[in-house]
Amino acid sequence: MNQHNIQVVERLWKLIDTFQFEDMAPLLHDDFICEWPQSKERIRGRDNFIALCKHYPGQWRVASLKVTAASEQVISEVMMQYQEQRIYAVSFFEFRADQIVRQWEYWADTYPAPEWRAQWVEAMEEEA
Repeated sequence: MNQHNIQVVERLWKLIDTFQFEDMAPLLHDDFICEWPQSKERIRGRDNFIALCKHYPGQWRVASLKVTAASEQVISEVMMQYQEQRIYAVSFFEFRADQIVRQWEYWADTYPAPEWRAQWVEAMEEEA
């Protein structure tokens, strides 16, 4: 079950990256809910989620960096590139009947490291 769920999430991100939003419908349960706690938004229903994705402004790309299963959940880390801006997201997925029924995400902008902690850290390379 977990391997199937991982594949569903990988497929979801691939479809989002290639703007094939209608093809996401079979991956999303009838009772699908997506939550964005940072902006206090809830997207109720797969049709609303697909419509939101279709109308999201700009030409952006999404790279799936890691997808893993933990118990009955799948967790993913992605990087969204929009022009020169990179945004990272951690998403959690719950499943019912082999479809995503609940998704909640935390999105974060990248920012330069503060100088004050330079003596204790090392710089990481940019993701491709």
